[in-house]
Amino acid sequence: MQSVIQQLLSLLLLLSLQGSPLTEGCSCAMTHPQDAFCNSDIVIRAKVVGKKLLRDGPFGTLRYTVKQMKMYKGFEKVQHVQHIYTDASEGLCGVKFDINKYQYLITGRVYDGKVYTGLCNFNERWERLSLAQKKGINHRYQLGCNCRIKPCHYLPCFVTSKNECLWTDMLSHFGYPGYQSRHYACIQQKEGYCSWYRGMTSRDKTTINATDP
Repeated sequence: MQSVIQQLLSLLLLLSLQGSPLTEGCSCAMTHPQDAFCNSDIVIRAKVVGKKLLRDGPFGTLRYTVKQMKMYKGFEKVQHVQHIYTDASEGLCGVKFDINKYQYLITGRVYDGKVYTGLCNFNERWERLSLAQKKGINHRYQLGCNCRIKPCHYLPCFVTSKNECLWTDMLSHFGYPGYQSRHYACIQQKEGYCSWYRGMTSRDKTTINATDP
């Protein structure tokens, strides 16, 4: 009986060792859209019109052909984006785009003249973005790239320098993306101070304290 148990334990150990590489998925830290914008080489709005699997790397690389609608960042690196590259495996943070269906906001990095993106970049269907996010991408986020958005995972949380905005979406039971992600930008004010800014209409433009909302 003991030998049977030992054999079963050995079999389970072997299966767990064999399965461990497959269970390792893509893991990304939560990022405010402003940080995603500021840390990206390229930010565009585009429609994905085709894809091709390139046989390079262990799982291959997907090359998406895009029709660029507008470039928000990256003019000095790429004049016009025609292709987006990503890993073919979602387990290695490859991103999947629908073909000929939606316009996407796509962010990424440039290597050797090619634009690469993945699940840890901020990629979203354009119509799913809030009005504040669209305005942020157009111009507001750029105004806050010298600010630091400080995540708050557990209370108490405090800002420790004048260029910080406290990001508290993670404390909400609604999860991510939260209210600050969808409706606020961290903008640099006078004397280098940064604070959350929500700009909606001419009647609803509010600059709020860095610890609120």
